[in-house]
Amino acid sequence: MAATSAASFSAFPSLTRSLRHHLLPYSASLQSRSVLPPSNPSLSLYFSRGFCHVAAAAKPSTEPALKGVPDKTVAESVKRILELAGRAASRREVLHTGFLTPPVVKETMLTIEKFTDVKAIAQGGYPQAERCRISVGHPDLMTSDPDVIAALSISGNFKFEPCSHGDFLGAILGTGIERDAVGDILMQGEKGAQVLVIPDMIEFITGTLDKVGNVGVSCTQIPLLALEYEPPRTKLFKTVEASLRVDALASAGYKISRSKLVSLISKGDVRVNWSTVTKNGATLNAGDVVSVSGLGRLKIGEISKTRKGKYAVELIRYF
Repeated sequence: MAATSAASFSAFPSLTRSLRHHLLPYSASLQSRSVLPPSNPSLSLYFSRGFCHVAAAAKPSTEPALKGVPDKTVAESVKRILELAGRAASRREVLHTGFLTPPVVKETMLTIEKFTDVKAIAQGGYPQAERCRISVGHPDLMTSDPDVIAALSISGNFKFEPCSHGDFLGAILGTGIERDAVGDILMQGEKGAQVLVIPDMIEFITGTLDKVGNVGVSCTQIPLLALEYEPPRTKLFKTVEASLRVDALASAGYKISRSKLVSLISKGDVRVNWSTVTKNGATLNAGDVVSVSGLGRLKIGEISKTRKGKYAVELIRYF
């Protein structure tokens, strides 16, 4: 069963008919519509940042609702989704984003709770999914979860040539598909991987993807109930640091030297809340998620000050 969450918000002023072609061509009546191959950039269905581009004219005002979103990049993403929701509300349609990062999903659903008259549902394909799609539409049209997630099994003999998560993602994107058409990738060791994708991409991927790394693969659509996933293993511990800098907390969390962490940052291998870190001195806050290529994720838990003015920080390591 796909993981879902729902909220409601008010209908924005109707967008003009001239903007219709800028929006994702999904509605309750268009779910079976075929998609042009993503290799044609001028006609690609899926735009960057996981959702459609809306022309500058006739945009409803969403700034007041975005005041609680601290990250500017996330706020811009949420703003575009709210505009998509305005379109759905005014025309009584159901529209869908591509796969979004966890911060965008979280802030969008929290923002949506401030409004009424349009229902929003987030789905990732399974309970622990990180990347999710958000569907928005009139409550009368969304009495059940929209069918917007599909699963694909990519199988091959990886016993002697193991491939990483990045290898599978790179191979899929190498076919010309946009990043927001691909959700989580569930690794299966020697067997391969299971991948969540937008349904319209299944036929294209199965007919195009034949290799991951140097390993020949076959691609088959599978039901969501066939997904094999486990709750993440975690380890909780505390550290006391003089600052909340990313190089200090991440080096403590991953049990590596600060110089090694700084080197990883310079290579672009460190992300905070799914955005690449460029400065060693970036400050972390409770709730932030740090990810390092090949080392997994680290969540910043409760932060308190010691009597000596240092920071006692709870760290949660995901394996």
